[in-house]
Amino acid sequence: MSWTILGSSGTIGSRLVARLRAAGQTVDTPGRGDAGLCRRPLGHVIYAIGLTADFRRRPYDTVQAHVSVLAELLQQADFASLLYLSSTRVYAHAASGHEDSPLPVLAQDPSDLYNLSKLMGESLCLQDARAGVRVARLSNVVGGEDADSVNFVPSLVREARGGCIVLQTAPDSSKDYIHIDDVAELLPRIAAGGRERLYNVASGVQTTHAQWTAQLVARTGCAIEVAPAAPSVRFIPIDIERIRKEFDYQPRPVLATIANAFT
Repeated sequence: MSWTILGSSGTIGSRLVARLRAAGQTVDTPGRGDAGLCRRPLGHVIYAIGLTADFRRRPYDTVQAHVSVLAELLQQADFASLLYLSSTRVYAHAASGHEDSPLPVLAQDPSDLYNLSKLMGESLCLQDARAGVRVARLSNVVGGEDADSVNFVPSLVREARGGCIVLQTAPDSSKDYIHIDDVAELLPRIAAGGRERLYNVASGVQTTHAQWTAQLVARTGCAIEVAPAAPSVRFIPIDIERIRKEFDYQPRPVLATIANAFT
């Protein structure tokens, strides 16, 4: 089976490349601006191009990554299937974390530029008549980040190594996290043969800041401080029944990734 991973240098893309090649698959990893991308067969495409932490400073790059390149591929490329990686952040203002839930957005909210661009990418895919064009809404991926990542868990690990974690949001704040190995296993299965057009790829479990910091205190003996008036931020639970039923998915425990950060 032939694959093309777009965004292959990122955390998710690089793990996908390694896993597929280890399984004997042919994997192409085109770089940014590959002029011949739409002139050759791409096989099964996983679209992992995207911006995360710096999207507020780079709004035009965000739209280019999440929408413009995708639109060109959908119109011009020769592929067997295409899986677009979106985000469970799109549920920020929703009443439910199910794939079919209405998704309110606020154009005046700087954070919703990300959601709007991802939803535009989703809409392009879901309006495409080809059944092989699908969307995966990814939860917060842990276990594969670089030690210097600005993401939440690697930042906690660095602070713990320094002796003190300062939480900017309350210890009971929580959201859904998913292990990188679960993501690398599920995405190719969804891309090549998913029965649905849209999937949540998450653990279905809310993990609190207190649970993360307890693991780090046990490892390092670090102190925990909470910033004055730190708000409690609880993200909506993500429904994973589609991947649970179709792929017999049982999520790995995400807190175990703390141990790996110290090996």
